[in-house]
Amino acid sequence: MVADEVLVSACRRGDQDAFATLVERYQGKIYNLAYRLLGNADDAGEMAQEVFCRAYVKLGEFRGEASFSTWLYRIAHNICYDELRRRRRRPVASLEAETESGTRLEVPAPQPGPAELCARQAVRERLQQLIATLPPDQRTALVLRDIQDLSYEEMAQVLQCSLGTVKSRLNRARRTLRDKLNAERELFLGSGVYSG
Repeated sequence: MVADEVLVSACRRGDQDAFATLVERYQGKIYNLAYRLLGNADDAGEMAQEVFCRAYVKLGEFRGEASFSTWLYRIAHNICYDELRRRRRRPVASLEAETESGTRLEVPAPQPGPAELCARQAVRERLQQLIATLPPDQRTALVLRDIQDLSYEEMAQVLQCSLGTVKSRLNRARRTLRDKLNAERELFLGSGVYSG
């Protein structure tokens, strides 16, 4: 696998294929981050596209103080936070979220049939909804560490804060999410995903 630094150098020389390789390498992770922060697949797709457009335009500004992936996560973080701020100015209610919150699905045992797959999907959706209720700084820390598997040092670079702040945000996010999961324990116990 060609190193990111080599691909970035090739991009700066005008190699479009090198940039396409970087996009292929990181598009899933950037989309996932955007989805976890924004909670909507369509918005996540648009934001991921915006991240790569902005990265392409600003590639000349990349100095290599951090890794390319950390720089790309920082761009994604900024774009998603801009979108979250825009949403706060124009809040939108989701009818879908209101109707799903009271639904309880029964899951049959061993073979994952349609009902179990549906229940797992419901749990994933509810977990995403709970993650979306976290304050943006805690949500970002949780997604970067527990979903994107970034190190604390990489997180500090992406979030532009100290390691202590990163750990504190992550701890608060995990504690808040745990409390919310405990409050909905029956749903998660019924799905076989949460063991208490």
